[in-house]
Order: sequence, then C-alpha cells, then structure tokens
Amino acid sequence: MPARGPAVSRLIATVGALLLIGGEPLPAADLHIDAGWLRMLMPSRPAAGYFVLRNDGSEARVLVGASSPDCESLMLHQSLSESGQERMVMVASVTVPPHGAVRFAPGGYHLMCVSPAVAVHPGGKVPVTLHFADGATLDATFSVMGPTGK
Repeated sequence: MPARGPAVSRLIATVGALLLIGGEPLPAADLHIDAGWLRMLMPSRPAAGYFVLRNDGSEARVLVGASSPDCESLMLHQSLSESGQERMVMVASVTVPPHGAVRFAPGGYHLMCVSPAVAVHPGGKVPVTLHFADGATLDATFSVMGPTGK
C-alpha cells in the first residue's frame, strides 16, 4: 500500500466525518481548550504547543489540524519512545472521546510551530485555531513561555 502524506490523511478523515454526520458541522460549543501555552526554545527553532482539549459533547470529535498567523505552519505531532529511542512523528488526526479529554503535553501529543514569527517571545501571546474533521473550528490564545515553561 503506498504511503499517504498528512494532507491526504486529513482529507480522508474530513470526508469520512462529513459522511458520518451528514455534512453538518457539530457546534464547537462543546469543545474547550484549557491551559494553552507555547514553549519557545529559541527564535530559530520550532516551538511546541501544549494544552488540554476537552469534549463535553456526546459524540467523539476529530482534530485534524491547527493554524496560527504567528507560525509558518502548525502541525499535529506526537513524541514516541520505541526501543529506547525518542522520536517525533506527524499525526493526521487526534480523536477526542465524548465527555473526555486529550492532553497535549511534553512527551506526547503537541503542536509544532514551524518558523515562529519574530514577535513570538516569552511573555507574549499567540492566536491558535484548531480545525476539526466536521468543519468546526476552535479559537484560543496561547501564552508563550521559555524553555522551562516559565
């Protein structure tokens, strides 16, 4: 089977979700971001975004992407440990169970902000939009922290 890129995987997830729910986006009112922050190591390096995504609704929600005007691109990533080796992989989607939450935290799922804008610095704020397979979006403002999370 040929490998699929992240864009193709997101498209497949989006089409599948739209077919399941009849093409109507579910309201984003049941989705919440808690404690959103971006860890800035240094201006020339990607920054990582962490938060808790809660789903207070009765149906699973599928996160398929993120965007920010302060990042050249903002991707869904996951840190994995396999055979004693740490590595990061891009993921096409993350499912948030009904009445549940998914934690985006160091060592697990996170957002990867590639080429952060010059204005991104510890003590600042970054607007982030999460994109879901059903077409819903969720906006939040993330605080920017330094390497130690302060």
